[in-house]
Amino acid sequence: MDVLILGAGFSGAAIARRLLTEARSVAGTTRSPERQQGLADIGLEALIYYGETISPALRAVMARTTHLVQSIAPGKAGDPLMRPGMPDVSSLMPNLRWVAYLSTVGVYGDHKGAWVTEDAPLDPVSTRSRERVEAEEAWLETGRSTGIPVAVLRLSGIYGPGRNGFVNLANGTARRLVKPGQVFNRIRVEDIAGAVAFLSEKGMGGVFNVTDDEPAPPQDVVLEAARLMGVTPPPEIAFETAELSPMARTFYGENKRVSNAKLRAAGYTFLHPDYRQSLHQMWNEDCWKV
Repeated sequence: MDVLILGAGFSGAAIARRLLTEARSVAGTTRSPERQQGLADIGLEALIYYGETISPALRAVMARTTHLVQSIAPGKAGDPLMRPGMPDVSSLMPNLRWVAYLSTVGVYGDHKGAWVTEDAPLDPVSTRSRERVEAEEAWLETGRSTGIPVAVLRLSGIYGPGRNGFVNLANGTARRLVKPGQVFNRIRVEDIAGAVAFLSEKGMGGVFNVTDDEPAPPQDVVLEAARLMGVTPPPEIAFETAELSPMARTFYGENKRVSNAKLRAAGYTFLHPDYRQSLHQMWNEDCWKV
């Protein structure tokens, strides 16, 4: 397979590393020239793409692409490949056989702590989540009209080596915000990569929650990371008195428990099914800083 990852950031780079051993070629895009070199160093054909004009080099990569991972956030103008005036996906990528669109569990909105599955009603709270709903629908419709399997992966809070509670404790930015009854799901970045590899190998389309087994209060995760590090955890801060950015506050306005049963039933086995096992592995193997 020939893979193209549009938006090879934290998740996209992990997906690339996972697929490099299996694919004939893996290309990825970034907005940053500095990031471009880093992607090239791990073996990608790294291209600059700002989500607007498609360069001749990117167009050539698209022409050979069989498997597409779209990780670029849509923004006000919509998904970069679905905007008015863009050529249709089939003409840009005539060899395309499978698509993954990376979305967010934010599309569900607030369910007051209840469990949600892929069939739950969508009621996004934030503008960025409403944009994701529109992009999901556009990609799923593209799949229906072309017959190409499109897998929409709704991701929980992403963490992994280099982006986790240990890092926050080490640099002094960790906080234990407490909002009674609030829980979040999380997902290790390696399991995002694993889910993409699994679904692409099976050629499966549809909507899948890519999330861990254990929705938990965020302060509990900080406490566990501090315990493993052997450091004093930061003091608890009541949510009502906390200074938060508008974006951070919208996260706490959504409370739900997200089920991964559909992806498990399809046959995927999570590498890191809960935050305790995951933090323990990163600490014991000393890979949390990487």
